[in-house]
Amino acid sequence: MSQEKTSNPLVPIAAVVSIPVIVCLVLMLTDEGIERSLLWAAIKTGIILIVIGGALSFGVSRLAERNTQR
Repeated sequence: MSQEKTSNPLVPIAAVVSIPVIVCLVLMLTDEGIERSLLWAAIKTGIILIVIGGALSFGVSRLAERNTQR
């Protein structure tokens, strides 16, 4: 008897998105022609966008949950 484990559907999506991002960051860190301030600005902007996207996603899921309970 096998018990099926339900996996989080965001794991494969996160892997597909994170691999190119990590490769780009490594290339930006190792290339001497790229200004470090641009790299840190890109990282800060990415973090801000991820936080905003997460907050929007959380808010929309709460609104959807509230509408389905009625």
